[in-house]
Amino acid sequence: MYPLLSRIAKTARSAGTRTVYTALLLYYAYRRKETPGWAKRTILGALGYLIAPLDALPDLTPVLGYTDDLAVLGTGLAIVAAYINKDVRTQARAKLDAWFPGQQTAEVVEAVDRELD
Repeated sequence: MYPLLSRIAKTARSAGTRTVYTALLLYYAYRRKETPGWAKRTILGALGYLIAPLDALPDLTPVLGYTDDLAVLGTGLAIVAAYINKDVRTQARAKLDAWFPGQQTAEVVEAVDRELD
């Protein structure tokens, strides 16, 4: 799963903080032992779509390129929201801050977390 994390890191700047934070929440939920198999398969599908070279809207398309990725990630997140606990959120926030140093990520994190609650 670590190659996935490095692939997400490479596209982090162009994908935007909301997409990246959502992907990180899914990634860390996947790593939890308590997350059941069906939820892990849902997470893999959503994250796989993010890193797939071909998708509905090419990621190189300005502005719209990652909207389909965010929609798939958001749907996956809604399905497995019960497995996004405080530890998962803490890990995702830490990685987001490491990838976007000095940027204001708190608003994005708060918005996504509100949607989960």
